[in-house]
Amino acid sequence: MISERTLRVSSGWGMLVVLPLALLGDGYLFYLGVTAANVPLVVIATIAFLALLICLGGFFVVNPNESKVVQLFGKYVGTVHEQGFKWANPFFNKIKVSKRVRNFDSDKLKVNDKSGNPVEIAAVVVWRVVETAQAVFEVDDYVHYVHVQSEAALRNLATRYPYDDHEVGEISLRENTVEIA
Repeated sequence: MISERTLRVSSGWGMLVVLPLALLGDGYLFYLGVTAANVPLVVIATIAFLALLICLGGFFVVNPNESKVVQLFGKYVGTVHEQGFKWANPFFNKIKVSKRVRNFDSDKLKVNDKSGNPVEIAAVVVWRVVETAQAVFEVDDYVHYVHVQSEAALRNLATRYPYDDHEVGEISLRENTVEIA
């Protein structure tokens, strides 16, 4: 099981100043190499230009109630939780995970209660992601996983209690919705 690690990355604003200045300096270096017919200087300036273009791919934004799960060549590096304009290694793969509260209405399920009587039951499920790394790496589709697990829990709940309370003080699906939840 993967445990989540918080990854601290640079603010994007600093790099938004540094990279254009570096591109200007590299353009000037290229100009000097061309005017002096200095081939090694032109080659160095061209390689530096390509490296700086790659660095432009390191900018990203983390919105409120969102995190970015970061991988480097398939290896989990950490999760960026702090919102804002950020810059990190341009080779990082950044996977967006919403941490907003979500809800869904389950379909009506036909199950038998504890007494064997058929009942139709449904639920409103409210959930949110807490462990972003587990949500991304432990299941194929965490949204689908929540739906399937919620239906399974609802079926299990319905089979553990009778629909009506036949005895005084007995918990039932119909009368004790607060105690069951």
